[in-house]
Amino acid sequence: MTLIPRKSPEILQTRGSRIFYFAWGNPAGCGHSGCRTLISHGRGKIGNTMGKETEGDNPMNAFHMEESGQNEEQKSPGLLEKIQELGQTAVPQLQDSNIHCLTIIGQVEGHLQLPPHNKTTKYEHIIPQIVAIEQNPRIEGLLVVLNTIGGDVEAGLAIAEMLASLSKPTVSIVLGGGHSIGVPIAVSCDYSFIAETATMTIHPIRLSGLVIGVPQTFEYLDKMQDRVINFIIKHSKISEEKFKELMFAQGNLTRDIGTNVIGKEAVRHGLIDEVGGIGEAMSKLNELIELAKKRKEGIVQ
Repeated sequence: MTLIPRKSPEILQTRGSRIFYFAWGNPAGCGHSGCRTLISHGRGKIGNTMGKETEGDNPMNAFHMEESGQNEEQKSPGLLEKIQELGQTAVPQLQDSNIHCLTIIGQVEGHLQLPPHNKTTKYEHIIPQIVAIEQNPRIEGLLVVLNTIGGDVEAGLAIAEMLASLSKPTVSIVLGGGHSIGVPIAVSCDYSFIAETATMTIHPIRLSGLVIGVPQTFEYLDKMQDRVINFIIKHSKISEEKFKELMFAQGNLTRDIGTNVIGKEAVRHGLIDEVGGIGEAMSKLNELIELAKKRKEGIVQ
């Protein structure tokens, strides 16, 4: 570190309640006349640069203490977590944002725990977030980002029901894929987007594991499937006939019956509202937030 003489004191930087200056002086222990020394102003007290100094008043000690504190901050758990989770430290902050981003990634995990190598969205992690979004007055809108292969039907449908019941504006966007039970989650919001190259797979409900081959099992499957179909019909513009046609279509999927729709097809069928990306989704969400404010104020009846 090079110390350069100056003619007048100069503020270097502030940290908390302490303000650091560079100033002229010849403090004890310094053999260079007129060098710049670091003095610390904190809580109304000025560190003395002349005469006898205590360890706490020594400006260079203060500098070293701050330097040590900075090193400790760099080793803080928050920084390590960013490196471990995101692979980088320069993560944009949304401290003052009025919009919360909720991600549905990988496989929706419900009542059964999936293998550790599976990328999952845990049902018990999503529900508390939705409750907090509804209760937090600072959050004015919700953006739901999906890239999911589906998963637990009851857990996915429960997430979709909770999103649909939020009193705040919501917008969803399908990036990559919104397959299987991801379809009702995508249509549960006030407005939905899909990327041009994103896909959505519509197929009948399946059971995994041991299944008892009795009529009651198939009746249960039909009832659960009806719940999913009715929810999608209610929260999108697709007709029941068209949706069932896509669900039970043959020859489109190699190992199953159903249909894989891409971007514009999903919009053409009325399943999704619009083709677009993050920019369009954020613009629409801000528009819905402003409309909600006007309605709350009684401007729009």
